[in-house]
Amino acid sequence: MTEPTTLPNRATRRVQTWLTTWSPILPLLAAEFVVWLGFGALLPVMPLYFTEHGVDFATLGVVVAAWPAARLVGEPIFGWLADRTARVPLMVIGNIGAGIFQFLPLVIVGPGAFILLRGLQGLSTAIYDPAARGYITDATPPERRGEAFGLYGAAQMGGLLLGPAFGGLGAAFFGGISFVFVFGAVSSFVAAGAIALRVRERVPTGRRSTTTALGSTEFPGGPRPIDDHREQSEPVLPTGGGAPTPTSLVNRLLLSAILLNIGGNFAAGMYDVVWSLFLTGLGASIELVGFTFMMFGLPIILFSPAFGRRADRGGILPYLIIGGLAPAVTGIVYTFIADPRLAIPLILVEATGFAMLNPVLFAIVAAGSPAGRSSTAQGIYGAAGTLGFVVASLSSGFLAEADIRLPFYAFAAVMFACLIGSLAVGGGALGRIGRAHHGPPCSS
Repeated sequence: MTEPTTLPNRATRRVQTWLTTWSPILPLLAAEFVVWLGFGALLPVMPLYFTEHGVDFATLGVVVAAWPAARLVGEPIFGWLADRTARVPLMVIGNIGAGIFQFLPLVIVGPGAFILLRGLQGLSTAIYDPAARGYITDATPPERRGEAFGLYGAAQMGGLLLGPAFGGLGAAFFGGISFVFVFGAVSSFVAAGAIALRVRERVPTGRRSTTTALGSTEFPGGPRPIDDHREQSEPVLPTGGGAPTPTSLVNRLLLSAILLNIGGNFAAGMYDVVWSLFLTGLGASIELVGFTFMMFGLPIILFSPAFGRRADRGGILPYLIIGGLAPAVTGIVYTFIADPRLAIPLILVEATGFAMLNPVLFAIVAAGSPAGRSSTAQGIYGAAGTLGFVVASLSSGFLAEADIRLPFYAFAAVMFACLIGSLAVGGGALGRIGRAHHGPPCSS
């Protein structure tokens, strides 16, 4: 007699299937969530803390820019290193360093100290991030990478959603803003421990002993392994009419993703400098400021995995265009609101755009990564976005001194330009993503 198929049984099997499918990357996703808990707790109060300790608008831009500036230098280097050595130690070291330098602004105070410590924290995250994203790329078959990075984004935004609540409750209970910095540091240390204990080291793509024909490691439903006797330079036959695998990092897909990533990170750099100050200038409380950060995370948690799955099936151009336009348009509309509460529905629209855009961009980067160079490609992609963050941070401080609305207009202009440039560079190659993920090698 067969067991009747009931709704609880079906639900249990679906959960078990999901856990089995994503088991190679679940420990890393959990660690990413913990990191962003601390990061989310800190974001709303960080500009206010710095300005309370003698940092003016222009210097605040430099303090904020120190973090991405260090990433700009570090990500390509550590991405290159992560493709040539074990990734787990890099991820552990990066999180430990980030935790230390996130705590020290409580002890070492002043504009110069803040710039130095933010730079060292950025360098630490530059050790961690390319290794983590390269690990996810190599641990996931191409037909599931958009969904995988959707889950990665959802884990980050889950931390961003809950982080301000943890920070606010802790600060209220322990009676000071110091808790937020301590909580952020502890979150990074916990994530480092979880990665060290639970993330299994994998041989990077391109080393024939464990790689598969599609450049992934063991994964449920994945493709068959490469024959160890085959020459690495031998072409991998395509499974359909999709874009061929690049053999060079200089290719249209990677360049297209880089351009739009610059625009998206320009938003992050601008908002890190002016958002809390913009809202408090409209009369918002620190609780409302924290709530806006939480609301930004909500659509990404809900929609990013679904948009990632959609990106894996191809037809990404509408999501790329809408995902790029939504943040640019809302960036302009923010400047017309008089009540800070009106920012909340706009944030939901903007964040939904990023929920579309980010997994699509990661899918493009994965499709534009040569075999065995996924962390290097991720490092270059991250560094390019960091360049946008640096320019935005530095310029926003100076623009805000004249008019706090000017940084919003600057971001909108940059985002529009980057979207147009990305579409022009990517051309027809963007339309072939998802139809078949790896074909014969090409040079561009």
